Amino acid sequence: MAFVAPTAEELGLYLDLPEINGDRADLLLTKAVALCQSVVKPLPDEASAVVLSVAGRAYVNPQQTTYETIGPMSVQRPTGSGGLYLTKADKAALKSLAGRGGAYTVDPTPGTADPSPTWPADESYETGLQYQWIRGWL
Repeated sequence: MAFVAPTAEELGLYLDLPEINGDRADLLLTKAVALCQSVVKPLPDEASAVVLSVAGRAYVNPQQTTYETIGPMSVQRPTGSGGLYLTKADKAALKSLAGRGGAYTVDPTPGTADPSPTWPADESYETGLQYQWIRGWL
């Protein structure tokens, strides 16, 4: 099954808003999908949670306001809590959902490698000899 982008109604449910500006929500969702595709392409089916998170941040706080005072009320938001961007956690979640990331191993041995020894055999080696690092075999 292919990735299906969330709708404006789903963004409204995610943000718990009774009304939502459909055109603005569609724009933000489209841009959020494009940002997510810059990390993982094609997007996995479960990526809608990350897309909603990215679009939701931008919908609620488009100017990235960190401190606001209206009359006797003041609100302080965490730095970087608005605008359209991917956090480090968003990128990690996308990679994890796509099956990327985590530990892996790389085998540097070529596929054509021969398991036989590659060093030259020492014809003069005999048992009973001692090896000295300066002189060699004695």
